[in-house]
Amino acid sequence: MSFARRALLAIVLIALSAVPAHAQSPLLGELDVAATQYHKNPAQLDRLRGGLEHAVATDPHPANWVGLSRISFLWGDIRATTREQKLEAYERGRQAGQRAIDLAPRDATARFWYATNTARWGQTNGVVRSIFLVPTVREHLAITLELDPSFAGAHLVLGYVYYEVPGLLGGDLDKAEESFRAALRQIPTFTTARVGLARTLARKGKIAEARREAQAVLDETAPSNLADWTVKDTRDARKLLEALKEKL
Repeated sequence: MSFARRALLAIVLIALSAVPAHAQSPLLGELDVAATQYHKNPAQLDRLRGGLEHAVATDPHPANWVGLSRISFLWGDIRATTREQKLEAYERGRQAGQRAIDLAPRDATARFWYATNTARWGQTNGVVRSIFLVPTVREHLAITLELDPSFAGAHLVLGYVYYEVPGLLGGDLDKAEESFRAALRQIPTFTTARVGLARTLARKGKIAEARREAQAVLDETAPSNLADWTVKDTRDARKLLEALKEKL
C-alpha cells in the first residue's frame, strides 16, 4: 500500500473513531418493560411519550422513531379517552413509523409499528371510511414477515385485518384463523392472539372450539404480555364466553 493510501486510511479511521457510536436511549428499555407492565402504572406511558418526542428531536435515530411509533400506539390504546385523542395518537404513530422506514427500510419493527398504527387508525375511524388503507397495511405486514417470519405481532395484526374487513373487500375468516394460529405457534402464551382465534372460530360457527380458546385465555398462568392479559384479554374473553352462552 502506498504512503498516500495509508495516510488516507489513517485519516478515515481517525474520523470514524471521533464519531461516537449510537447509544440506545434508556427510554427504549423502559418502554420494553412498560409495554408488558403498564397496568401497574398507566401514567408512565405519558412520561415515555413525552420523552420519546424529545428523543427524536435531539437524536433522530431510527430506533427512537420506532420507539415513538410504539408508544404512540400504546398511548392511544390505553391513555387516550376520546376518539379524537386516539386518532391523533395513531396518526403520530404512523408518522413516526414512516420516518423510521425512511431511515431504515429493512427494519421489521419500523414496518410493523407503521402498519399497526395505520390499522388502528383505520379501525377507529371506521372501516368504510378507511378501507383504502387496507392494501397499505397488508403491504407493510407482508414486508415485516418477509424480513422476520417469526414476528408474532405481525401475524396477529394480519389476522385482525382478515377478521375485521368485510369479505367483499378482502376479509377472509380462514386466513384470519391461519394468521392467529401462526402467532400462537411463535408464542403459545400470546393471549391477544388467542382471543382473536376464539372470535374467529365463533364467527365461523365453531362454538365449542371458540369457548375452549376463550377459556384458555382466562386460565393462562404465564401470559406473554401480563398488562394486555390483565387489561384487555381477560375482559374480551369473558365477554365472548358470555355471548356464546346463548349459542349453546
